[in-house]
Amino acid sequence: MENFFAKPAPSYTFEIFPPKGNKSTEGTYAVIDSLVSFNPDLISVTYGAGGSSRDNTVEIASGIQNKYNVCGVAHLTCVGTTRENIREILNRLKSNGVRNILALRGDLKDKSDLGDFHHASELISFIKNEFGNDFDVFAACYPEKHPEAKSVEEDLIHLKEKCDLGVKGLISQLFFDNDIFCEWRERARAMGVTQPIIAGIMPITSASQIEKVVEMCGASVPERVRRFVNTYGHHQGAVKEAGIAYATEQIIDLLARDVEGIHLYTMNQADTVRRIDAGIRSVLYTKRYAVRSN
Repeated sequence: MENFFAKPAPSYTFEIFPPKGNKSTEGTYAVIDSLVSFNPDLISVTYGAGGSSRDNTVEIASGIQNKYNVCGVAHLTCVGTTRENIREILNRLKSNGVRNILALRGDLKDKSDLGDFHHASELISFIKNEFGNDFDVFAACYPEKHPEAKSVEEDLIHLKEKCDLGVKGLISQLFFDNDIFCEWRERARAMGVTQPIIAGIMPITSASQIEKVVEMCGASVPERVRRFVNTYGHHQGAVKEAGIAYATEQIIDLLARDVEGIHLYTMNQADTVRRIDAGIRSVLYTKRYAVRSN
């Protein structure tokens, strides 16, 4: 399996979520069957609230790696975990050939949900101390700061601390305003963050999605986005069309601004990815060719 970080930029990656508990993984694999046809460099698999899909995350990340020959990334969170069960999960991933981890604090309903690790930095430190270079570790970054951070400056300090622990790459929280992302990226570079920063993009496919996204991560919503959601929100098909068009335009602009990667939050909607892929493919590969030629 080719090292993700040896591949040409800009990278092109996807996120999927597994079924919870003992539910069948058949539908998830059907989604992956479609997604791999778009030649992603990496597919990451979420962990579920409180590790509710923990076993499925290990299984599916391993399947992506071994069945599809695509780089699989397993999300791990601090919520409800102990050192022992994180060690056990990492050993399982290692034995299955999965070498990439996205280490996260995880969403909290209450701080009592945390286990032995209270911050992503503690989880990252544990992985590096226990397993050395067996895993390449990704971390999350927040162009509009983590919702719990007091300021962007404070959040960037914590990001630099995570990076200094041995993080190889960063995947951003979703955002809708490219200017905000690019201004934040400049500040991160000025702080000494040198890792590749992959831009997280979530296509809007329903009006209710905007409210959930804002509540979840605090991403600002440009007036242009609010306008098409308000205008077409009563018709899901129309707002989905507008959302796909906006995400496609957003990605094309990011590629023109030399973003190091695009990470699509697919929400397991392969049809949406297909539409976006059709709109960006020639631009993406033209950009890659230009990078290799220079």
